[in-house]
Amino acid sequence: MATVFLPNAKAFLPSLPYASASTVQAQAVCCRAATEASSSLVISRRTISLSTLLFTTLRGYSKGKLDEANAAILEADDDEELLEKVKKDRKKRLERQGVISSSAKETAYLQDLVYKLSKVGQAIEKNDLSAASSVLGSSKDTEWVQKVNSAFNKLSSSDEEKTEVDTFNSSLASLISSVSSNDIEASKVAFVASATAFEKWSSLSGLVEQLKGL
Repeated sequence: MATVFLPNAKAFLPSLPYASASTVQAQAVCCRAATEASSSLVISRRTISLSTLLFTTLRGYSKGKLDEANAAILEADDDEELLEKVKKDRKKRLERQGVISSSAKETAYLQDLVYKLSKVGQAIEKNDLSAASSVLGSSKDTEWVQKVNSAFNKLSSSDEEKTEVDTFNSSLASLISSVSSNDIEASKVAFVASATAFEKWSSLSGLVEQLKGL
């Protein structure tokens, strides 16, 4: 076969793309802009993160300071309330001491009650209800009971004290009745209730330190 020569072979060769200097420069500018934009985005994100962290920290710090301030205010209020309560208690105690100091007669009535309860308790312990009856009497309307109640009325100031007085009188009535009926078990129960109510009243009224034998 004969070989065929093509005089213009370059015309059939594919043309390679040619990058001019201006094109390269434009591409470089674009790359640099993209890089700077990316860096700016990273910096912006980092700045936002740091700002958020700083804001959160400062908010927490401010809240902590605010909580401390509120706590200090509440503590001051508590201190004022406590101081006011101490003043009122002291005033009440001084008033009560004044009443007690001016109630020598009533204190003597109550001291006599202590002695009577002691004798009755000893008699009941020995099952000697006749001896207990001789001390108590046959009725709750006896003179010594009336004197005791006059002392209670003068020296009782709170509802709690008055409640203990009512309990004492009720228990004393049961004690006198049980002793008169020669009921030893009921007498023991009524005696304990009477003595307990009187001791509670003495503590509440402040007479416990004035009375001997309690």
